[in-house]
Amino acid sequence: MPGENLSRDEAHERAALLSVDGYEVVLDLRSAVGESAEAVRTFRSRTTIRFRRTGEGTSTFVDLIAPSVNAVTLNGRSLDPAVVFDGARIALDGLADENTLVVDAQCAYSRTGEGMHRFVDPEDGEVYLYTQYEPADARRVYANFEQPDLKAPYRFAVTAPEGWTVWSNGAGEQDAEGVWRFAETAPISTYITCVVAGPYHYVTDSYTRGDLEIPLGAMCRKSLAKHFDADDVFLITKQGFDFFHDNFDYPYPFGKYDQAFVPEYNLGAMENPGMVTFREEYIYRGKVTQAAYESRANVILHEMAHMWFGDLVTMVWWDDLWLKESFADFMGSFANAEATRFTNSWVTFANNRKAWAYRADQLPSTHPITADIRDLEDAKLNFDGITYAKGASVLKQLVAYAGRDAFLEGARRYFKRHAYGNTRLADLLAILEETSGRDMKAWAKSWLQTSGVNSLTPAVTYDAEGRITELAVLQEGDELRPHRAAVGLYRLSGGELVRYARAEADITGTRTVVDGLTGEEKPDLVLVNDDDLTYCKIRFDEGSLATLRAHLGDITDPLARALCWSALWNLTRDGLMPARDFVSVALAFAGRETDIGVLQMVHGWAKSAVTLYAAPAWREEGGRLLAEGGLRELRVAEPGSEHQLTWARFFAATASADADFQLLEGLLDGAAKIDGLDVDQELRWALLSPLASRGRADEARIDAELARDDTATGKRHQTRLLASRPSAAVKAQAWAQVVESDALSNALVEATIEGFVQPSQRELIAPYAEKYFAVIERVWDERSIQIGIHVVRGLFPGLQDRPETLAATDAWLSEHASAAPALRRLVLEARDDLARALRAQECDAPAS
Repeated sequence: MPGENLSRDEAHERAALLSVDGYEVVLDLRSAVGESAEAVRTFRSRTTIRFRRTGEGTSTFVDLIAPSVNAVTLNGRSLDPAVVFDGARIALDGLADENTLVVDAQCAYSRTGEGMHRFVDPEDGEVYLYTQYEPADARRVYANFEQPDLKAPYRFAVTAPEGWTVWSNGAGEQDAEGVWRFAETAPISTYITCVVAGPYHYVTDSYTRGDLEIPLGAMCRKSLAKHFDADDVFLITKQGFDFFHDNFDYPYPFGKYDQAFVPEYNLGAMENPGMVTFREEYIYRGKVTQAAYESRANVILHEMAHMWFGDLVTMVWWDDLWLKESFADFMGSFANAEATRFTNSWVTFANNRKAWAYRADQLPSTHPITADIRDLEDAKLNFDGITYAKGASVLKQLVAYAGRDAFLEGARRYFKRHAYGNTRLADLLAILEETSGRDMKAWAKSWLQTSGVNSLTPAVTYDAEGRITELAVLQEGDELRPHRAAVGLYRLSGGELVRYARAEADITGTRTVVDGLTGEEKPDLVLVNDDDLTYCKIRFDEGSLATLRAHLGDITDPLARALCWSALWNLTRDGLMPARDFVSVALAFAGRETDIGVLQMVHGWAKSAVTLYAAPAWREEGGRLLAEGGLRELRVAEPGSEHQLTWARFFAATASADADFQLLEGLLDGAAKIDGLDVDQELRWALLSPLASRGRADEARIDAELARDDTATGKRHQTRLLASRPSAAVKAQAWAQVVESDALSNALVEATIEGFVQPSQRELIAPYAEKYFAVIERVWDERSIQIGIHVVRGLFPGLQDRPETLAATDAWLSEHASAAPALRRLVLEARDDLARALRAQECDAPAS
């Protein structure tokens, strides 16, 4: 990635020098189809930029990453591309007060999901294109000033192969010459411009609210059309528009609203105004649980929230990325809970999203929500659990602190005051102080400008009659914060663990007494942060912990139960609870968990407990217990239920005994049946996966499954399973395909890495630990940042969980002090995960 970075200082200097009046981007995408004689398949990109000099200076640069530039003209003066273009920038000098720049280039189609991604559907041979830019890949498609604070209106014109349809941010139509021309956009940033082109299956609808009418569209590949439930996508979309218009009091500002589900997508989705893109995995080819539909709805609403938070009002630089991502993450769950059928989405938030935040906030790379983003590589890595999930958690705390009405009124004023502009933290805080009457600067200093997570622990004393004389909350952490939190008291009654008292309090300093609970009867469980109002790790007193070990499944409230599951998992990760104890609780109570999303999280945690945190000597027994428990619950689950499907997947993922594999084989070939279990194609791949990694399904068997499912999804599954086979030759081939070649697309790189790394093959892949440290700097330098992230994260030898691997990691970090900061961050994070695993294993070992 040499020469492709852009620093914050450079962006600041450029923004002080110029402002942009508009772009006209003309793309010729006819080269996307047919054979190509080029070593790198390219398309023609012609960009006209009109901009004004507003500061001192006569020279600047425009961003472009392209194989070649045909011509550069500045104010009618021809510039020699060989002189001014270095592969990532075009140098401009002799600027006038008003300038017109024309850049004619050959840009490359992408196979990494960055820029103009080109995909060939193996099912029917059709070609599909889409763009993905955030944070800075628009420059792979057209010349521009690639920074968020140089907003401008855009006009796109696209020539495409015959029979194709093209979409962009604005409404478009095809003219008599066959060119697709699109309406000029409102002023927006480069990273949210978008083009989607190809023979997509397209469905339309509309949203009406008073005089406002928004044309709606939804699209996917033709071969996925039979699975596309566009009606549900439109339902959530309309419910979202109702919610945001009710609460934001600012009409949707970008005309139409198309949503494209596209292949080989690196992200969950992207908030391009008027043309939102999603990963096509949100189109479900087989039976899935309601948790999957809830997740999709959350993403739809997250991206819609961005139309206001991020698109209408945009951060100046990536330091304030949270101004859009934290708000969108919070508003996605908020809208899901209040406007859709997924009324328990705050349970999912507490159990799922916050788990991501807690992990990220304990890594050495943790950072304040308002981060220090020096350059684009920093920005790429800060799309993380801090910026999204911790930020959203803190906003939930802000609503509890300042009040819902003050928060939403602040949002309304923010949009009206800064529409089509760029903002910093201070701009938002000033408005929230107006609406709440609170000192937001002090609040922001504690919550937004410091890092780390606090632990809150109850300390309770009782009188002779068993009544509470004092309940205090103890706060730990490097930065003690003000928490508006609730404390709930629970007791066993008729076989149920129910809440009988609750009090809210402002938790400050190291110790806070909660006066509202004095005199209450002795509880069986004290739950700090009941109702999940704040962001913290929940700890328990000894009596409460004993209650959970024996009665977690008796908690009737799903949110309280989810909080307790999450708290026990944090204790396990922190090496304060033996991994096998967590497994024991999971096996005892997961079968009673009614919330399917929570159950799926508990399944994942139980597998991680055995794979990562259990003492090595107990792993085999732990794996056997999980498989036995999975099969037991599978057999008693309601036939045809989503719980049955979830337990079937869990059993397949934990299968380890010969009898387990025989049952999986029987379910695949029809010799075995489980009443109500529909073994559809997606479940078939899940059942086949452990057979491949344990050497019971060879290449011919895997290829036969691909013949049944000769689709893009089937190809990814086949690639993963082929790389998972327990063979030294297979591992060598997979390593070479990912590390030594760039022939695979981003999706197949991911699939190959996932197959390569198998917990049951620790010894087989051990030799690659040394190779990993020998190649990662070269891979980072030579490959795109997205592929670099896949390789560095995915191939880290974390399964070689020995002190020697930790020492090798430390040696690499010591010897590569000058390596790219983003690369070092990835290695530091992986090192921290490994060190955490070793500490947890020490905690679990005495349990032997």
